[in-house]
Formats: sequence, C-alpha cells, structure tokens
Amino acid sequence: MGAEGMISELKRLPDWRRRFEEAIDEIKARPFAWGNHDCGPGLAGRLALAITGIDCAAQYRGTYDSASSALRVMREAGFDNLGDLVAAILPEVHISAASIGDIAAVPDDTPFGFALGVVNGERIFVLKAEGVGTVDLLDATRAFKVG
Repeated sequence: MGAEGMISELKRLPDWRRRFEEAIDEIKARPFAWGNHDCGPGLAGRLALAITGIDCAAQYRGTYDSASSALRVMREAGFDNLGDLVAAILPEVHISAASIGDIAAVPDDTPFGFALGVVNGERIFVLKAEGVGTVDLLDATRAFKVG
C-alpha cells in the first residue's frame, strides 16, 4: 500500500452478502488476466469492493500484465510477498478469526510467496487455471479482515 497506509476503517455494507454472491458469479465468468483478474485485484480486491464499496486494490489494478511485471510492482512497492502487501492494507487476524469475505493468504512455491483467496466458511475461494475453485481454510496461514 505504500504511503497510503492501512485501510482499517472498512465497514461492510448492509447488503454485503448479496453483493458478495453476485461478485463471485461475475468472477466465475471471467478468464484469468494479470492485473485485472488475478488473485489480487481480480478476486480478493473485487470481493472486498463488493463487500465494503471501497476498492482496496485500486492502486495495483491494471499496473501489470504478466507474472514478471506483477512481481516487479510488488517488489517496487517494498514487499517480499503478497501476504505482507495485504497486511499493509488490511488488519491481519488469526486464521481462526477469519469470517466469510475476509482475505486469506495460502502459501505457494511462486516468487509471490502466497496466493490470495477469499474465505467462504471452511473453504477459501481461489482462482485456478480452470476458473474459481476452493481450498480448505486450514491451507491458509494468514488472514486479513475485510470490514
């Protein structure tokens, strides 16, 4: 997030649950695209926007178009991994305190260190090559409160 700092005053909209479900349907219909429809701006950022009306990923959306340019943007912003980037934007909570709509960071073996997903009960929505999938909540090692 750089100089802007953490967005800790996010509030969920009264109809956040409906907006969350509609956003998931939209996300499922879109193909993967770096910088617009990836695990950051496309999944985690899009769902946080649906829930709160605030675009937490605005400064990153559209600023890269490949894995290498995404990594460059992340590193130029001062972060070694996606988990630390999200921690600069949203308050971190223990994974056991994560609720529907919160962001989860699942460790992976890419240079990003984590893939981002969105908590949906005991599962996490994630983007996969074939579209939206889910993984177990216990696969995540970090979680971030969205409102």
